[in-house]
Amino acid sequence: MIESSHKEFLDALLVGNRSKCSEIVGNLFNKNIPVPIEDIYESVIKKTLYVIGEMWESGKISVATEHLASAIVEAILNELYIKVISTKRINKTAVVACVEQEYHQVGIKMVADVFEINGWNAFFLGANTPANELVKFITEIQPDVVALSLSIYANLLNLEIMLEAIRKEFPTLIIIVGGQAFRHGGREVLIKYQNVIYLADLYGVESFLKSSILSH
Repeated sequence: MIESSHKEFLDALLVGNRSKCSEIVGNLFNKNIPVPIEDIYESVIKKTLYVIGEMWESGKISVATEHLASAIVEAILNELYIKVISTKRINKTAVVACVEQEYHQVGIKMVADVFEINGWNAFFLGANTPANELVKFITEIQPDVVALSLSIYANLLNLEIMLEAIRKEFPTLIIIVGGQAFRHGGREVLIKYQNVIYLADLYGVESFLKSSILSH
């Protein structure tokens, strides 16, 4: 079911058919036994966007098609948000953002949703967040966790600059990092920083949140 839905979703996304994409996701979520939201995010939406990204990088699709696909997915995430957000809230806060010069924000939006599903208050800052502005916001909000996304490997240096800036002001703040860029390497950079945790997927985020809640 999930595999066929992924293929359908990809085909519909490539031709910009928003209503069909919404219908595919809605059918999975509204089944008598609904597909878990993490499975929809990982195995349909994220998997499809990774294919779209690879097609764009190899020149098989245009920038316009890639942007349209991202816009459709963001609209669908907004549709799902009201259905998945937990009404039971816990006293924990996360700041969620893309690294500076990163304009692909769908993946980190899904991470923010997983925080919200688990009762956290997630401040989603979106794409291209300057390091100094992020530090100011962290100072204001005083979150329990910061989550950062890196989609393009060439922006790895920007991630390091951001980590250095956060660490200077918040030496022990937990930072989780992920994104498509790490498929090409770069995880060794994270070892230099205390309390920086790489999570490969939304299941890892879910497990991290459950263990974090239990241990505090």
